[in-house]
Amino acid sequence: MEGVPFDARAVTPSILGWPAAAAPTWTRWHEIGRVICYPPYLKKTLRLAFVVGSVLFALNHLDEVMRGHATLGVWVKGAVTYLIPFCVSNFGVLVATRRES
Repeated sequence: MEGVPFDARAVTPSILGWPAAAAPTWTRWHEIGRVICYPPYLKKTLRLAFVVGSVLFALNHLDEVMRGHATLGVWVKGAVTYLIPFCVSNFGVLVATRRES
């Protein structure tokens, strides 16, 4: 196999098991929305945000909610608790799908 160029895309599937040709990539900032909204990526990032956000919400805020002491601030912090893992997982998708220009 010496002298044969190695193409990792030929043997490595893209993120989430979709073929490399079907999965969107990006080089410029205006293409990021298309990648983040790609249904297989969005489904995974939302699922991850729900699972991780629920665990974090339970650890940080469930006692206040169960006692009935949840204020507006607790609910806002609870929403952000779900938003953070969603943003982090999308960042991972964007790092993995970036094309060099």
